[in-house]
Amino acid sequence: MRVEEIEQRITITIEDDLLAEIDAAAEARGYQNRSEIICGLARAGLQQSAEDAPSGQCVAALVYVYDHAARDLSKRLVQNFHGRHDLSSATLHVHLDDDSCMEVTALKGASCEVRHFADHIIAERGVRYGRVVMIPTAANKKPRKRGHGDRHD
Repeated sequence: MRVEEIEQRITITIEDDLLAEIDAAAEARGYQNRSEIICGLARAGLQQSAEDAPSGQCVAALVYVYDHAARDLSKRLVQNFHGRHDLSSATLHVHLDDDSCMEVTALKGASCEVRHFADHIIAERGVRYGRVVMIPTAANKKPRKRGHGDRHD
């Protein structure tokens, strides 16, 4: 007995510049249509996401570029970070041009919580690009005595 795959038709909205990049990548890689490359990119992204997710405690760098003029985006981002102040340590804000800002935020905590928070930030409307790099850490490691007297808490 053969099980047939059921395909779903969906409608998505994509910015013109992103669609141009998708079309160029499709042509360069030999895809027949947009659906094929979007499915391929989605599969690759899901696979990469699964591989990049450590378990336990981690430190992470969340990097994202956003449209600072997008409706209430700056306010929503601040509210998100205040709501999870236990995860974020520091943020670097860089003005890229008249429309775009980049932020790099250092995060620390349980990997699943860090991943969930980072995904939520990246998914905000107006965020054009985002990536999180997660590095596993030892959860209950006791600090060593150091000869130079500098402790890392």
